[in-house]
Amino acid sequence: MSHKKKNEYRIEYILIVVSFLMGGIGMLILIRFTPLVNVLFRDYIITKNETKIFEKNSLSESVKKIYDAVTVIEGYYNESLAETGTGFIYKVDDKYGYIITNEHVLENTNEVKVVLTTEEEKKAEVLGKDEYLDLAVLRIEKKGIKQVANIGSSDKVNLGDTIFTIGTPLGYDYRGSITSGILSGKERMVAVNSSSEKTDDWMMKVLQTDASINPGNSGGPLLNASGEVIGICTLKLIDSEIEGMGFAIPIEDAMSHIDLLEKGEKIKWPVLGINMVNLSDTSSIVNNQIEVPTAVKEGIIITGTKDGTDASSKLKKGDIITHINNDEVKDIAHLRYELYQYKPDDSIIITILRNDKEKKIKVKLSE
Repeated sequence: MSHKKKNEYRIEYILIVVSFLMGGIGMLILIRFTPLVNVLFRDYIITKNETKIFEKNSLSESVKKIYDAVTVIEGYYNESLAETGTGFIYKVDDKYGYIITNEHVLENTNEVKVVLTTEEEKKAEVLGKDEYLDLAVLRIEKKGIKQVANIGSSDKVNLGDTIFTIGTPLGYDYRGSITSGILSGKERMVAVNSSSEKTDDWMMKVLQTDASINPGNSGGPLLNASGEVIGICTLKLIDSEIEGMGFAIPIEDAMSHIDLLEKGEKIKWPVLGINMVNLSDTSSIVNNQIEVPTAVKEGIIITGTKDGTDASSKLKKGDIITHINNDEVKDIAHLRYELYQYKPDDSIIITILRNDKEKKIKVKLSE
C-alpha cells in the first residue's frame, strides 16, 4: 500500500474517532441541559432558580394497579336509592371479596349493592361498621372480581408528595373519576359532628389533601404515586364553605380494626360515666344551675354521673374537667378523642377544678 493511501486511511480513522467523541459530547450536553431524556422516559425536569423539580408525566400505570378494585356503593332504603359512595376491595378468599367503605355511606339504608368496573351489580352483606371510626366492611361473592387493592403506608408518604383518588363523585354517572393533588397535611385533628346539634361530637386524626373529594367519593381510596392505598376518603369532615381541603382516614387506623369489623364484632369504646356540657354552652350551664369561676375559659362541666360507674363515686356535678393523663381537653370532642385512646377497664387520671381548687382523681373506665 502506498504511503499516500496509508495517510488517507489514517485521516479517515481520525475523523471517525473525532465524530464519535463529538457525538458523545453532544449527547451529554442534551442530557445535562435539556429535558429530552426526561420526555423519552416520561419524566420532566423543570429548572427554575437553579432548582430542579421532578414530575411524573402520568399516573396511568399506577391507576391500572387499583382501578378495577374500586367499586360503587349504593345504599337503598325500602328499594329506593338513598346513598351513593365508593369502596375498594382489599382482600379475597375462596368465596368472597371484602370491601372497605365509610360507615356514614350506609346510614339510613337497609340494603347495599356494589357495582364493579365491569358494570356487574352485586348484593353486599354488611359484616361490621363503627360510627366513631367511620368505617364499614362489606362482603360480596368473589366471582367477577378482577383486582385487589395494594395496601400501603401513610407513614411513608411525605408532605408535598403526589397522591390521587378514584371514586364516584355526585353519583353513578361519574363513577371511576380520578383526581390528583399532593399530601397537604398529616395528623390533622378535625372535629366531627354526627348530629343536628352544633356541638362537635369527637375528633378524628386525618390526612389532608388538595385533591378533589366530592359527595360520593366517601369510602374511596386515597393513593400514593405507586397506586397503594394510604387512606380512606371521607366527606364527613367537609363544610360547604371549604375548598381545596379533602380529608382521609389513615389506612393504618382502619386496618388496625378491620379484623373485628370482618367478624361482625362491636368495637368496645370506653365510657367515663358522666353527663357533660362544654364550658361554652352557657344555656345548659344555667339550666343545670351550675356556677362557673369567671377565670375559667375552657373545659368540660359535669352535669351528672351514671350509676354503677367508678366516676359516680369520685366525680360530681359542677366539676370542671381540664386534663386526662396530663393531656389538655378543651371541649367534649377533645375529651372523647383522648378517652378513645384507652380501653374499658383502663384507669386514667382526670384533672378537675372543684370549688376553685385543682384535684387529680384516678377513675376506672367502663364499657
